[in-house]
Amino acid sequence: MDITEKKSSLRLINIISVVIPVVVALLLGIRMKFDLGAWTKTLPLINAIINSATAVFLLVGLWFIKSKNIEAHRKAMTAAFSLGALFLVFYVIYHLSNQATPYGGEGAIRYFYYFNLISHILASLIVLPFVLRAYYFGFTGRYEEHRKITKIAYPIWLYVSVTGVIAYLMISPYYT
Repeated sequence: MDITEKKSSLRLINIISVVIPVVVALLLGIRMKFDLGAWTKTLPLINAIINSATAVFLLVGLWFIKSKNIEAHRKAMTAAFSLGALFLVFYVIYHLSNQATPYGGEGAIRYFYYFNLISHILASLIVLPFVLRAYYFGFTGRYEEHRKITKIAYPIWLYVSVTGVIAYLMISPYYT
C-alpha cells in the first residue's frame, strides 16, 4: 500500500469518525418522529442483544488471538464490527421513530444509571476512530499498528458493549 492510499484511507476514517456522531446527534435532536411501525419498539431489546453478542465476540476474539488462531480472531472481530454497524442502524431507526424514554428509578440507582449511560455515550464517541483504525490496520495486514491501536480500542469497545446492555436492563421497565 502506498502512502497516498494510506493517507486517503485514514482521512476517510477521520471523516466517518466525525460524521457519524454528528449525524446521530442531529437525528436525536429531531422532535418530530416518523411512524415506521410498531416493530421499532423492539429495537432497544434487539440492540441489547447485539451489544451482548458484540461483547462475546470481543472476548472470543481476544481468546483466539492469544491462542494464535489469527483466522478465527479475524472472523470474531469482523462479526463484532458488523454487529456494531447493525447496532448503529437500529439505534438511528429507533430514535427517528420513538420519543426518548425517561429513566424512572430513584435514589442512588438513578446516579448509577446516569453515570453508566453518560460514560457509555462518551466512550462510544471516543472509541469509534480507534475501532475503525484497528479494523483497517488488521484488514490491510499492518499488524504492528493494529496491535498498538487495539490496546486502546479493545477495552473501550468492550466497556461500551457491556454498559450498553446495563443501560438497557435498567431503563427497560420504563418503556411504554
